[in-house]
Amino acid sequence: MRDTRESRLLLVLLIAVAFALITVDIRGGEDSPVDGARRAAATVFGPIEDGVSTAVDPIGNAISAVRDSGSRHDRLAALEKENAELKASLGSDDRNQSRVDQLDKMLKTAANGQYGIKGAEVIAIGAAQGFSWTVTIDIGTDDGITRDMTVLNGDGLVGRVTTVGPSTATVLLANDPDFTVGTRMEATDELGFASGQGDRPLRVELLNGKAKVKAGDRLVTFGSQADKPFVPGVPVGVVSRVDPSGGDLTRTIYVKPFVAFTQLDIVGVVVQPPRKDPRDTVLPAKPKATPTPTVTVTVTPGADEPGDGTDGQSQEQ
Repeated sequence: MRDTRESRLLLVLLIAVAFALITVDIRGGEDSPVDGARRAAATVFGPIEDGVSTAVDPIGNAISAVRDSGSRHDRLAALEKENAELKASLGSDDRNQSRVDQLDKMLKTAANGQYGIKGAEVIAIGAAQGFSWTVTIDIGTDDGITRDMTVLNGDGLVGRVTTVGPSTATVLLANDPDFTVGTRMEATDELGFASGQGDRPLRVELLNGKAKVKAGDRLVTFGSQADKPFVPGVPVGVVSRVDPSGGDLTRTIYVKPFVAFTQLDIVGVVVQPPRKDPRDTVLPAKPKATPTPTVTVTVTPGADEPGDGTDGQSQEQ
């Protein structure tokens, strides 16, 4: 195109329209008027992303083996057997071994929470649909995935499904500024709402402004009505900082997520919620404190002997 006055005006107009669409999309949230366009884009481009990933990934068939984590009954035993078969089929390659470890951890998390999951691979980071913290996974409506399903991995809460195509889906990550999830404190049951802050810790507003909380306390998801978009009991993170209580109605704390959002690979979409709230059972065991060595000084009483120059006391270390 020649550099003319008309071409410059056209460029300015296109830029203005693009920013207007972005603003409408962000403000619209779940009811965004461009949501249909996002779904159409997922339908068109999803198979391309999926095909490229599958062509170069030898572990794809193994992941498909955990699309379903089994029925509610004897799920743990079935998952352990399934995991053993996966390990045998994947061999000892360093790359595959890392992914086997991820599968193993995720299956144990699903078993502890009694979540029915479909395994998936992250095949793309970000999305053309907007400037958000998102990933694309290689399963979609053909695999029974729908919008507003919980996504987790072996460490805890990854996010929720927002857009679904036939063979792929977009997951909004828990650290996205538009992401909010209800939380419950371990042991004290204090409720709150966690919001993403990008590469910074999650910000959590506890409903009780006088709640007793300290660094090191842990949180899980509270769960949603009808278990969508969040099932209960999924590990969220650990408290890293607590704002001083100023007599407000709520109390602000900051939480380091269990999940490393920049290192996502193998994830699971919860397609079947637990029969009952798993509470804190999905949280990993807390590390045991290492005892500190101490020196004991013992004083032994005794009578002074004439001329021996002692005071009748002895010390041991």
